Amino acid sequence: MPSETSLSSPLPRLRLSGESRTLLILAALALLAILLFLTLGVPRGAWEFALSFRAGKLAGLILVAFAIACATQLFHVATRNRILTPAIMGFDALYLMIQTSLVYVLGAMATLDLDPMVKYGVEVIVMMGFSTGLFLWLFAAKARDLHLLVLVGIIFGTLFRSLSGFISRMIDPNDFVVVQGAMFARFNAVEIDLLTVAAGLTALTLPLLWHMRHQFDVLALGRDVAIGLGLRYRPVMFVTFAMIGLLVSVSTALVGPVTFFGLLVTHLAYHLLPGARFAPTLAAGTLIAIVTLVGGQAIYEHVLGLQGTLSVIIDTLGGITFLYLLLKGARR
Repeated sequence: MPSETSLSSPLPRLRLSGESRTLLILAALALLAILLFLTLGVPRGAWEFALSFRAGKLAGLILVAFAIACATQLFHVATRNRILTPAIMGFDALYLMIQTSLVYVLGAMATLDLDPMVKYGVEVIVMMGFSTGLFLWLFAAKARDLHLLVLVGIIFGTLFRSLSGFISRMIDPNDFVVVQGAMFARFNAVEIDLLTVAAGLTALTLPLLWHMRHQFDVLALGRDVAIGLGLRYRPVMFVTFAMIGLLVSVSTALVGPVTFFGLLVTHLAYHLLPGARFAPTLAAGTLIAIVTLVGGQAIYEHVLGLQGTLSVIIDTLGGITFLYLLLKGARR
């Protein structure tokens, strides 16, 4: 017979670590943002139409949130520099040059009439080809310096911006409106027809991320330490940069350039989970990105009535974060 003491003893309580509690809180905030986005401002009798219309846009926002947060964190791991973002490699400038060139060659109306699937495919292929070419050049016989890769990316970004500015001056002012609209991310105009392709391309990275999550922790220690611990450095770096190029290309071609958004959400994740491994930090960054994008878009659309641009606010906050990190590094 069990003793009276054993019968009256309380059941053991489930104790969550600080990391798990943080992730649960972020998940709850992300769920709240999703519910607000789906239900805020829906009139009576229009639930079915509103939910079906907003669900596609919500899927696009979540996809972009994951892609940007993941690409930025992978870039930090590969470069061992948490101030840089993939945008510094010239992806945003290349996207803008593509839009400017299309308007100049085809005209504004013909550009708008292009098949969205064809246009999206061309943009993704061109940006992926650019990133892959840079990486293959990095590991050529005479060029293996990662800092040189970043420097060349900055130079190409400057070149693309200069070419875009030059071509813009030759475009008819009436057609330039189309180019001007491509300069900012369009979170409220996600192409629903492109979501299947974008989701399929993004899903290609998920098995690799799960399989290589521990390798990324080793890669973050630096080249010499990673090789000393037995990491196959060059193949891992190739896969890492391939995923960065794919994720940035997919998200940029879907909604447009967002320069500092990834920097903002990843540093919030670093602050909330200091010293955490790659996987929980990525989960935190993705949840913060969902809260920011989905919650911000819900307020922007259904509270402010589309007065303003969400991407401008996000880039402003991200730019302030970038300046803070630069000043913090200079003080050190």
